[in-house]
This record gives sequence, C-alpha cells and structure tokens, in this order.
Amino acid sequence: MKIVSIGEVLWDVIGEQEYLGGAALNFSAHAARLGHTVFFVSAVGDDERGRRVLARMAELGLPTRYIHRIAAYPTGIVTVELNAAGVPRFTLHHPAAYDAPELSEPELAELLSPPPDWIYFGTLFQMSPQARQLTYRLLDSRCGARLFYDVNLRKDSFTAPLVQELMARGQVVKLNEDEAHSIDALLGQPERSLESFCRDYSHQFGWQSVCVTCGDKGCVLLLNGEYIEASGHTVRARDTVGAGDAFAAAYVHGLSWQWAPTEIADFANRVGALVAGRPGGTPPWTIEEARALP
Repeated sequence: MKIVSIGEVLWDVIGEQEYLGGAALNFSAHAARLGHTVFFVSAVGDDERGRRVLARMAELGLPTRYIHRIAAYPTGIVTVELNAAGVPRFTLHHPAAYDAPELSEPELAELLSPPPDWIYFGTLFQMSPQARQLTYRLLDSRCGARLFYDVNLRKDSFTAPLVQELMARGQVVKLNEDEAHSIDALLGQPERSLESFCRDYSHQFGWQSVCVTCGDKGCVLLLNGEYIEASGHTVRARDTVGAGDAFAAAYVHGLSWQWAPTEIADFANRVGALVAGRPGGTPPWTIEEARALP
C-alpha cells in the first residue's frame, strides 16, 4: 500500500538518551517495516538534530523528499519521564520546526501521484495553523485515500473544537482508553462503555472503523458493525513510547488486507506489545517475532 503520513518528527529525550520519535514518524517507520511504501511529510531545523533525523529516516527506509528544512526553528524535542511501569509523560518544547511545514504545489501533486491508499494524521501537529492548513490540503485533495486519524492527545496540545473537527474528518480512528474518556468529557458526554463510545461516534461521524487500545489489557475494535474485545499479550515493558504508533501501523495493515476484526486486533496487540518491550519509539522488530508472542 502507499501511505502518506503527515505530522511531527522530534527527538524523545529519555534520561541521557535521545530516540527518534513523534507519533507520525513512529507510525511511518512501523508501517514501512510492515512492507508498505510510506511518504512522511514534516519539517526539521537546519541543525545537528535535524541532520540526525534525516540520517535515521534513511536507515529506516523512509524517503526524506517531503521533510522541509528550515532555519527559523530548531528540530523538535520532547522530554519523556517514565513511571515504574514504563508509561511516559511528555513535555513538548516549542517553537519547533515541525510547526512550520511546507509543500509546494508541484510537490503536493507529486506526492499524490499515484494516489495514496491511506493518509495518516494526528492531533498535536494541528495546533500549528500552518501545519493544520497543510494537513487539510492533503485531506481535501479528493485523492480517494482512506483517512486515518490517530488521536494521540498530549497535555496542552489539543482543544475540544479541534478534536471534534478532526474526528469529523477521519474515516478510521484509533485512540486509547484514557483518550476516549477525555473526549467524552470534552464534548459533554456522560460516562459510558467503550462500545457505546465506538458505536455512537461511528454513527455521528460516519467512521468505517474505530479501535480503542487498553494497555496490557488489549483493545476493543468496531468494524462493519461488529464489536470485539481482544486480550493483550504480556511483555516486560522497557518503555511504551511508540507502542501505540506501532499498533496503529498494524491496524492499518490488517484493514488493508481485509482481515477479520479478531485477526486485526490480535495482530495489532502483538506488534504494540513487542515495541513496548524495547527501548525507543522505533526499535527493530519482525512480523515473525510478533506472531511468536505467547
């Protein structure tokens, strides 16, 4: 499949280590590992971290053609603090280069020819008016791609109107259990089950599918009117940075191959667990390793 992913690229600073990250970049790397052709759209600074981004993307097999390089802002970073279970708390630093991405009209035409099968977008990136405008140019291009909204709410990096607008633009949506509760609170909905959340918003916004991850408990998935709950796979978590992004890539992979809902959910749980057991957001892994998890 051809996938266009647009969003933030940054360095996750965990202690004294730096790992390439950003939800959109992580998703792109994991989708490429699954064999898809991925074109990532973002921006880096004209600095040492930006040069390392481009070098690392090349190592991951990701083209850098649509990574805008700018001098006005530094390459993005996020400070990551991990609790005892390896669950991260993020502190984003702005301004960052990914807030100011650009695509010329010829570049946009080239990116969409041939038309992509999927366009991936998230929330954080859209807080910048310039980034949001570029994202909407892609989403409104009428290229026939399926639109995948990976919610990824980060502290102080979303608003209720923005989230609602993005929910209305997505066709396939992925989020975690905490985000589901946060969205209901933002939009004035009473506390309810995940099944009600999935069915009600799918009806309201016309989603083709929605998946809610529940940490090591697994996930719930609604696809073609069928709602399922899938158990997770236990690993010793190193950190969970990037695990949800790997899950998202596996979710798209299963949908692309038109797998049954139970198979999609189980495979995505396996890939997410595998990445949670390894340091950084884009560690190496194989499909065989994911299949072999108990």
